[in-house]
Formats: sequence, C-alpha cells, structure tokens
Amino acid sequence: MGTMIQRLVYWLSEHPAIIKFRWSPTQSWGSTWSFLLTSMAFYLTLSLVLHLILVLFRRRRPVPLGPIPAVYSLSMALISAVIFTGTLFSAAAEIRDTRWFWRRSKTPLQWLLCFPLGTRPSGRAFFWSYAYYLSRFLHMFRTYFTILEHRKLGLLNIFNNLMLLCMSFLWLEFSQSFQLVEIMLATLVYSVVYGYKFWTAIGLPSTCFPFVLSCQMVLLGSNVLCHVGVLLLHLRKGGCNGIGAWIFNSVLNAAILLLFVNSFVRKMHLRRRQVEDDDSVLHSCSASEETKVENRIKDKNL
Repeated sequence: MGTMIQRLVYWLSEHPAIIKFRWSPTQSWGSTWSFLLTSMAFYLTLSLVLHLILVLFRRRRPVPLGPIPAVYSLSMALISAVIFTGTLFSAAAEIRDTRWFWRRSKTPLQWLLCFPLGTRPSGRAFFWSYAYYLSRFLHMFRTYFTILEHRKLGLLNIFNNLMLLCMSFLWLEFSQSFQLVEIMLATLVYSVVYGYKFWTAIGLPSTCFPFVLSCQMVLLGSNVLCHVGVLLLHLRKGGCNGIGAWIFNSVLNAAILLLFVNSFVRKMHLRRRQVEDDDSVLHSCSASEETKVENRIKDKNL
C-alpha cells in the first residue's frame, strides 16, 4: 500500500515533466491571448449554430446520443479526481520545498491563498493549473449535449464556461494567488457532480432536490469566503501576487454567483409550485372519489 502511494505521489507531483513545467507560448499549447479569444468565439458560434439548425429543422424530439453522455460524465469525474489529487500532492510538495523562503511571514494556508510577490508560472502547482485550464475545453462539450438532448441553448451554462475558461487562463498568465484552492474546490465538486450525472445516466435513481445546482452553490459560496481571505492577506501581508487578475476574477465570480442564485431561486419556486399543483390534484381526486362512494351508497339505499 505504501509503495502504491509513493508511486502515485511520484507520477502526480515528482515526475520531471511536472517539476520542469513552464507556462510560455513556446512550451505550452493554448497559452496565447489569440488562442483564448479564438476558442471562446468558436465555442459560442458553434453553440448558436447548433441550436439554430435544430430550430430551422423543427426537430422536437431529442437527438439520440446513446451512451455518450454517460461515458462523458464518467470520464470527466475521473479527470477531475486526478487533477484534484495532483494539485493536492503538488501543493504539499511546493510548501515543503519553498517554506524556507516565506515561513516567517506566512502559514501554509496563507501561502495557498496568497502567493509571494514575484511568483512565476512554473513548477508542480502550475502544471496542474495548466491541466485544469485544458480540462475547461472538455467541459464545453456538455453544452452541445444539452442542446442536442433538450433543445435548450443554456445561456447561463455558456456564460459560465466562457468565464471559467478566461479565469483559468488568467491564473496562469499572471500567476494569480488563490488558484490552487479554487482548483481543488472546483475539481472536488466536479468529480461528485459528474459522478452523479453518470449515476443517473445509467438509469439509477436521482435525488429529490436539485443536487447539481446545490453543489454549484456550495462551490460558489466557498469561493466567496476564500476571496475574502485573499483580500485580508493582501492588505495585511504586504501584497499577493497577481492581485489585478484576482480583482477581475472576483468580478466574474460575483456575476456567476448572482446568475446561479437567480437560477436556484427560480428552480426552487417552480418545484414548490409543482408540488402544490400535485397536492391540489391529489385532493381533487380524493374528493371526487368520496363523492362517487356517497353516490353509490345512495343508489343502494334507493
């Protein structure tokens, strides 16, 4: 068991390719602004075109995708779990190797939230940040499945994917503080959410409440608390690296949080109305049954 864990630690945090990683246009695929903007435009255009095709052909039935959504959900759950584990191991290794430099001014938790000024996007931690950035492109395929299966464009989902892709790029470009915590929180939630989607996709029972949306609200709430911690550390500890990108990140997170809160409230309201409608139908059915029984008794007495 110990040997297996050591091998896992080596492959996820001590491999030379991970240690020697460097974010640069010459060494990292997709590390230019032109690539980011082109990818975002292509994703948005393809989503709109796919939705428009279904509207023009007036296709009312969902496009059958077979086992593809289930396989996709299982794959994303495993990928998210690997990124979470790799980020956790790499953060522990970086704290071990660099603690001599900042131990007099910060604790390990403070280092996770607030990188020292002058931090460069290289090494273990930024390798997994890069892996998370690449995984954001895989998350976009969920939008296409939603359009094909439910004929819904899902503007909230599209906006969320675009903003998260942009934020993950900024993390690497400006060596932004707090990114390791956000990556671990996000990948942990994604592994649970996509595992749940795989569970329901293979025909197993779902929960009686909006599980996915609840997990997203927990993630966004945790991010808000961590953002407050970053702000306090920046003001008290002499500054955090990449604070300009962090401010932009905070604005995007606030926008996403407001949109999800609005969606959550609307879904809970619709669910409550549906329950009330079901109860009223049930009461009306029971009343009609009682009336039928009374009529039968009267007919017998007559």
